[in-house]
Amino acid sequence: MLAPMNDLVILGAGKIGRMVCHLMTTCGDYAVRIGDVAQPAVDHVTKKYPKVKGQVVDFASAQSLDAILKGAWAVISCAPFHCNPLIAQRAKAHGVHYFDLTEDVEVTQQVKQLADGSKTAFAPQCGLAPGFITIVANHLMKSMTTVTDLHLRVGALPRYPSNRLKYNLTWSTEGLINEYCNPCESVENGQLTAVPPMEQLEHITIDGVEYEAFNTSGGLGTLAITLKDRVANVNYKTIRYPGHCDLMKLLLHDLQMQHHQGQLKEIFERSLPATFQDQIVIYVAATGTYLGRLTERTYAKTIYHQPIDGENWSGIQITTAAGVCAIVDLLHDGKLPAAGLIRMETVDYDAFLKNRFGRYYA
Repeated sequence: MLAPMNDLVILGAGKIGRMVCHLMTTCGDYAVRIGDVAQPAVDHVTKKYPKVKGQVVDFASAQSLDAILKGAWAVISCAPFHCNPLIAQRAKAHGVHYFDLTEDVEVTQQVKQLADGSKTAFAPQCGLAPGFITIVANHLMKSMTTVTDLHLRVGALPRYPSNRLKYNLTWSTEGLINEYCNPCESVENGQLTAVPPMEQLEHITIDGVEYEAFNTSGGLGTLAITLKDRVANVNYKTIRYPGHCDLMKLLLHDLQMQHHQGQLKEIFERSLPATFQDQIVIYVAATGTYLGRLTERTYAKTIYHQPIDGENWSGIQITTAAGVCAIVDLLHDGKLPAAGLIRMETVDYDAFLKNRFGRYYA
């Protein structure tokens, strides 16, 4: 018997999981269950949303995951990235559509393998970057005859930085350190290659504000593989305020904290305050030919924290959650394939922005 098309499981009740839960519960079209490793996190959500069913779930236990996935139509993983292979495996076993937000390249490879021959859809990396930024890149390219260079840049930044790093914690600390330490996929002269993180520093100005950008891991999603035979140079960098990269290299390289990531996470969470007053800076530039002339097409947007339904939500919560919720909605409405791997570059830009969740990017 097929599961009802609105029975949705959300795994992870942290910053992003709570926002996903809010959007999917208040829209009225989904019956939501939420699972987290911590009882207080589950209680916080179920107290606020009485219709949501919650339970404690051990993300490392197949039995525990099976208990919450039984009879579900889809699962959105907002769990730590290293939990996703097992979650995806159990989703496949139960015939449940799978969505995640991971930026981790290795984890995504495992999810892609599970998607092969699957009777349900597997949509990894459908948040902001990777995710929406890939949809934008594909949209810019469609309007050009040829594209030689594609640059993707995203930053989740505090609006009012007050420390020397000019940074506050806005999302997963583990995910942040992961993308600062792992090799970065890119396409250079038509060849798929890995470049070191924190390198190739550049300065860019968007709406009169100067930023810096440098290599980080995972932001391209599947785009590098998709475009390697069509675009000579494709790369992704993270945007920060000037000076951040140098201080991070002092920590990671000179003080060798890249080899002590658990310790670095503790230091960050002890010393860097979180903020809900943030801004998401998105920049994509495609260079190539249009009507026989060398042309550059650019997309640049800044999205701020804002109140939704009387509560202030951070920009990173809104953009990440809106990304995955829109993809779930598009699949639900029959606008995406219901089996196998869904690559973000195949999602239509206009359909995404017209969606009730995608409109937060509009």
